[in-house]
Amino acid sequence: MTEPARHSRLFRRSATLEALNALSRGTAMEQLGIRFTELGPDYVRGTMPVDARTHQPYGLLHGGASVLLAETLGSSAGNLCVDDDALCVGLEINANHLAAVRDGIVTGTARPLHVGRSTQVWEIRIEDAAGRLVCISRLTLAVVARRAP
Repeated sequence: MTEPARHSRLFRRSATLEALNALSRGTAMEQLGIRFTELGPDYVRGTMPVDARTHQPYGLLHGGASVLLAETLGSSAGNLCVDDDALCVGLEINANHLAAVRDGIVTGTARPLHVGRSTQVWEIRIEDAAGRLVCISRLTLAVVARRAP
């Protein structure tokens, strides 16, 4: 989908990949090389390199890096579903690590399971370059009132 992305009624806020990636500047996402790559009608997709930044000591993709990618994608998608006076924050995340990855890029896709007024639940599938499922995660978000900075 080209920028600016147009979304179904699921996403209330208009967004661009450029804007989402700009929010990552100076954060853990930037340090790990996470990039938003696609906004669909009901999903957000992004990539993360598998290299020294995201390895555990045995040269494999660190499970915590996969969880950080999953929460980044799910939380960002969730926040596109709420009005400007609300904010989504993580309540719980789980992840099953299904396959090892040593190098390359992994791609995560966040899709909604439930988008309610007070909670949201997102499924995030992380795959390697060959399309093999590496990690499956479920993220529960609380929808809270946005506070003034």
